[in-house]
This record gives sequence, C-alpha cells and structure tokens, in this order.
Amino acid sequence: MERITVYGIDGIPEVEPGDDLAGLIVKAADEQGTPLEDMDILVVSQKVVSKAEGCLIDLSHVQPSEFAKKAAVFVGKDPRMVEVILGESDRIVRMDKGVMITQTHHGLVCANAGVDSSNVRGRDMVSVLPADPDGSAANVKRRIQETAGVDVAVIISDTFGRPWRDGILNFAIGVAGIEPMVDYRGQEDPYGKVLKVTRVA
Repeated sequence: MERITVYGIDGIPEVEPGDDLAGLIVKAADEQGTPLEDMDILVVSQKVVSKAEGCLIDLSHVQPSEFAKKAAVFVGKDPRMVEVILGESDRIVRMDKGVMITQTHHGLVCANAGVDSSNVRGRDMVSVLPADPDGSAANVKRRIQETAGVDVAVIISDTFGRPWRDGILNFAIGVAGIEPMVDYRGQEDPYGKVLKVTRVA
C-alpha cells in the first residue's frame, strides 16, 4: 500500500534576516536523523521565510494615513498596523471588530493581509508575506539541491481562518517542484457522470 510519512524538523534556531534558511533546514534534518531525500515534500512556515527574506516592518517608522486612523478605530487596531495592512492589500473585502479581511497583492484573501506580530522579535516589529511566495519556494528548493544534493518539492504554508468556522488551517501560498492541482475535469466518476469542475488542491 502507498504510505505518507510526516516528520517534524526540530532544532532550527531563531531565523534572522539574511539567514540561509535551506542550510538551517538541511542541518537540523541531518542532526535529528531524518535527512532530506529525493522526492520529499518539504513544508516550510511562511513566518520563517519572511524572517529570512527580511520581510519585517518596524511600526515605529510607519506614518498612518487619515484613512488608516479611521479604520483603526473601527477595527480596534494600532493605526500603524492598519497602514501596513493597507499597503499589503489590493482591496478591503470586509472590516469588523478586530479584523480586516483583505485581498493581498498575491491574490490571497485573508485576515489582515497576512501581517502578523506574533513570533517576531521586538514589540513594534511585524512580518509581512513574502513578495513572491512561489519564488521563495523555488529558492529554498534550489538551495537544498546545492547544499544537500537532493531534489525536493517545497511548499510555503501559512495559517488562514475560514468564514464562520472556529480554528485555522494551513494553506499553501507558494509551491515549487510539485504540481499543486489534480485536474479531474473531463473524467468520469464511477457512475459514468462526467466531472466538470473538480480540481483538487
């Protein structure tokens, strides 16, 4: 039978801007006895990718606009944070107490445009999404090939909430080395019905 085995990688230190993230991953995987192998699929948190790429903003240097100040009162957020969210967004989908749902420049619809202050060093520091998540995944994949000599697929993963549902899920925001969609359109189901819209992520 086919089997999927999942390994967590421990021992990765605090990631700083400019760090060789792929090198840190390869070293930690080797040290725990689960070295990366050809055809592995490596799932990497968006936060460490953003940190390594320096996608960090110091709110103490942000001057909020008048719109950001008004929106901040409505949603109950720091107006500087709202200004960063607006800068990372193409459009506002909805605003409510405590949250802004926006569409990012990447086309992702998520809370606060992915801007986040958790797990970032410094009281006024926030992280933003990588500018090109697919490119980030490709860079990690290439560096792992150079460092460890293995060919892996890489998924950049971020946590998203879903409307009217408790809990958060992990979504792939960037992919390299694997086709992320399986297209069943045009095929028949077991009852002879032709599938018209089924594309599975």
